[in-house]
Amino acid sequence: MTQSNTFPEPDTGTTPAFGPPGPQNSQPDTAEHDPVAARFLAAFPATRVAWRTVHFHEAGFSDRAIGRLVAAGALMRIHYGTYVRRSHWDLLSVEAQERTFIVLHDFGTRGRTAAGFIYSHASAARLHRLKLWRADKLLHITQTTKPSSTGCNARTRIHTAPLAPCDVTAIAALRVTTLERTVVDCCLTMSYKQGLIVADDALRRGASLPLLQHMAAGLPRHRGVRNLRKVLAHADGRSESPGETLTRDLLRELGIEPPLLQHWIDTRRGRYRVDFAWPRKRVVLEFDGRVKYFDYGPTDEAVFLERKRERALMEAGWKVLRIEWKDLFNEGAFRARVLAALGS
Repeated sequence: MTQSNTFPEPDTGTTPAFGPPGPQNSQPDTAEHDPVAARFLAAFPATRVAWRTVHFHEAGFSDRAIGRLVAAGALMRIHYGTYVRRSHWDLLSVEAQERTFIVLHDFGTRGRTAAGFIYSHASAARLHRLKLWRADKLLHITQTTKPSSTGCNARTRIHTAPLAPCDVTAIAALRVTTLERTVVDCCLTMSYKQGLIVADDALRRGASLPLLQHMAAGLPRHRGVRNLRKVLAHADGRSESPGETLTRDLLRELGIEPPLLQHWIDTRRGRYRVDFAWPRKRVVLEFDGRVKYFDYGPTDEAVFLERKRERALMEAGWKVLRIEWKDLFNEGAFRARVLAALGS
């Protein structure tokens, strides 16, 4: 799976880019009254958001001047010798910052290693934009030979493993493990629930379950393979969020009758798709994650539409049960609520 662009862009109407100085610009910055910051603004265009130390040296900035720009808040040092414009960084979501951290590592090390890096595990998952839950913030790199320490520090985890050409793809200019290889690597090193979330989202985005099963079969004694096989036995690409994945798996663990996933229901107000449904019992279970209300338009409008939807379902004779993140970690209460709604 490839993507046309991996560099996260804020909604500013600009096109971020890397590289040396360009034409003069007069964009204000947080440190615009500082002489060094004024030189920075004059030397670099607003569309440039990341540089290596050499670019500043070429523009006449000393290491001390770079340090002043960092202290003044005009720049952030993301990796050794790699900087990003602070005003751009602050506009990015947490997920976009995580992807940018990886992209800037590639930018800062490109040309400094013979073969470059292959991003894997959670880093590959982030570049593929897969859902992650409680994943570490390390930079994960897989190399087929003796690891190179170039561009690596305490925040880097280097893995040594064979990688066939079919295990590697490209996302823009970055070499990344494929969706399937990323799932395998994550499941071999993460917990069951973390791996299940990655696998669900990868299947939803087109990963091949037969290929994943074939890859697992080729790792008979590999550490973590039992976890991988358990994940593949229960993975389902119809779950659309980590919360839905964990809810579905908790229902399975508690021995509750399996619901239909992403079930469509006709009401007089329209047709609605619900997370989980037991049609014979006319019971709907909805996972209320923060993303449902905060990522899709104004909060008050989202809440209004959700309430309108719930009323329509209830008028059609359905019982609607809502759960939140905290409910997934109180299994006794969760089980009692679901069984009561199902009349069991």
